[in-house]
Amino acid sequence: MHRHFVSLAAMAFAAFPVFSHSQTTPFPPPSTVQPRTVESSEPLSLATAVTLAWQNNPDLSAVARARDAADAAIRQAGARPNPVLETTVEDLRQERRTTTVQISQPIELGGKRAARITAAERARDQAAAAAMARRSELRAGVITAFFEVLAAQERVRMAQDSVTLAQRAVHAAANRVAAGKVSPLEETKAKVAESGVQVERLQAEGALRTARQQLATLWGNPKPAFAHAVGQLDALPTPPSSLEIEQRMHGAPALVQARLEVDRRSALTALEQAKRVPDIAVTLGSKRSPDVGGNQWVVGVSIPLPIFDTNQGNLAEALNREEQARDELLSTELRTASEAAAALETLHASRLEAETLQRDALPGAESAYQAATKGFELGKFSFLEALDAQRTLLQVRTQTLRALAAAHRAASDLDRLLGHAGDDLPSPISFAR
Repeated sequence: MHRHFVSLAAMAFAAFPVFSHSQTTPFPPPSTVQPRTVESSEPLSLATAVTLAWQNNPDLSAVARARDAADAAIRQAGARPNPVLETTVEDLRQERRTTTVQISQPIELGGKRAARITAAERARDQAAAAAMARRSELRAGVITAFFEVLAAQERVRMAQDSVTLAQRAVHAAANRVAAGKVSPLEETKAKVAESGVQVERLQAEGALRTARQQLATLWGNPKPAFAHAVGQLDALPTPPSSLEIEQRMHGAPALVQARLEVDRRSALTALEQAKRVPDIAVTLGSKRSPDVGGNQWVVGVSIPLPIFDTNQGNLAEALNREEQARDELLSTELRTASEAAAALETLHASRLEAETLQRDALPGAESAYQAATKGFELGKFSFLEALDAQRTLLQVRTQTLRALAAAHRAASDLDRLLGHAGDDLPSPISFAR
């Protein structure tokens, strides 16, 4: 009986070689996520910041794991049903005992396996699209944070210049009071002004620390190690043309994901339709009976009768989910077009503002500041007049820097919405010293 059972089992597994092969196929190793590193203490460029974020951002690691999980789901979707081994004994008395050993193999009909694989592949495509979308979002976030650091550094530099000027004013006022040329009230005013600019410097330094920390957090480092951000050019990003926006709109990450969701829902609908076709099970076995005095082959086929459950509810749900995905695709198209138009308008307005300030306001403010500082040193202007000229220059430079940063932020928003056309990066900003 034992030899008979072994030979029957060997026959069954030989008839279905796919199953033994599928069980021995090794799993490919998961994608390797690079360990997070800390940036060097040297000056940081925008290209280095983006590279650090792409290599070490934990969100990118998470979407990579999601893509690996989707690959595993595809392998599972392609698996076929396992055979079922069954043994039946009739009458426990040895002289009248009848033993039946059989193997049943379920066979899927209606294209269920192909539909499962298609749905899993669409989910994998969604995971890949989500990874690309997150990459674009991260790039835009790094650009925005980088220019925030540049702005904070400029404010610190201007605040330090104000402190230096105030300290010179206090020293000059003290000398004039000692010489009897002015009243002690002038020295008091100078000291009060120095205290005010010292507070402004501390605030600017605090804002710089916050900006540096927010930037370094994008590559997983809560304690930034870079000395400062560097840049030499003040070139503004070029707005894309209407034709370029229209061409890039089709590949917008949000639209790609929405279209893939429609495809996945369509595949799930096809799967639910295939489930309405009943599967069959083929049985092959052997029966030993003392009445016959030998073995008898047992062959059978079982077919479920779809009388009570025709999968109508699941099919109706899948159809409605598919229509919901189509509605969400239309909504995503409208929202992406609206946000892209707003970002483009912001880019145009910021460029115009920055160009106007650089051309008209900034040279005049710098000239007035230089004249007031020199006049103060020669005793022709009071400290308050020099301080007022410096504050005017600070306001113009801050406004110019804000406009430049807004232009780059709008350009990075367009890249985030439409998908960046390449790895080219905007040039960081620097002011004439």
